[in-house]
Amino acid sequence: MQRRILIKTLLAGFAATTLATSFGAHADDQTIKVGTVSGPDAQVWNVVQKVAKREGLNVKVVEFNDYVQPNAALDAGDLDANSFQHQPYLDSQVKQRGYKIMTAGLTYISPMGAYSKKLKSLNDLPQGAKVAVPNDPSNENRALLLLQNKGVIKLRAGAGANGNNATPLDVAANPKKVKLVELDAAQLPRALGDVDAAVINTNYALAAGMQPTKDAIALEDIRSPYANVIAVRIQDKDKPWVKKLVAAYQSEDVRQFIKNEFKGSMVPSF
Repeated sequence: MQRRILIKTLLAGFAATTLATSFGAHADDQTIKVGTVSGPDAQVWNVVQKVAKREGLNVKVVEFNDYVQPNAALDAGDLDANSFQHQPYLDSQVKQRGYKIMTAGLTYISPMGAYSKKLKSLNDLPQGAKVAVPNDPSNENRALLLLQNKGVIKLRAGAGANGNNATPLDVAANPKKVKLVELDAAQLPRALGDVDAAVINTNYALAAGMQPTKDAIALEDIRSPYANVIAVRIQDKDKPWVKKLVAAYQSEDVRQFIKNEFKGSMVPSF
């Protein structure tokens, strides 16, 4: 009889210990699946993983090779978060596909910049200057917002925001009467000799041997609408792991990695 009682006591104790250990591991060793795209974004997330691990949050990075799947996977619940897109792209996806996802925090920006072989600043633009901009809707909108931010032009109310891409027809004020020359985005670096300035995407500037933080005469603000973001499902926005995940990305370790590794082609937005 005593032997049976002893065995039952031992088994109960073992079960309780196992159960406590199991729950404890789940609480302290949570794993979050984050979708991103292969390349620089994935490189940054390798650093984020290490920072998050120190805070008790395991991050599993899932790499994609396109910009469509990460939002679909997040909305479906196959991911807990994703990190690859800027706010206008996220807004368009939510509008078009009805995704219940939202921004949780900023990551970095690949800043669009104005470049010139003739000028040191956009303030030096002469009357009637020629300024080249990309001719595709999304990038042209981004370029016009940059020129507006720097005081070169002013767009009519509502243009360039909330999914309404601005065009040169939306320019309401143009004090120096600059002529906006619309060109294919990839051709802009080669056009620099023919215009006073050109607004160029980072990837094309880099391919032409120009470094945004050194060679641009004007850059987008690091918190422009085109800064990249971490997105989560709306239903998860207040969960503790979201705050931990954003804090891990916006850590000093990650800031320094981005600055040192990408030399101005990516700039922290936090």
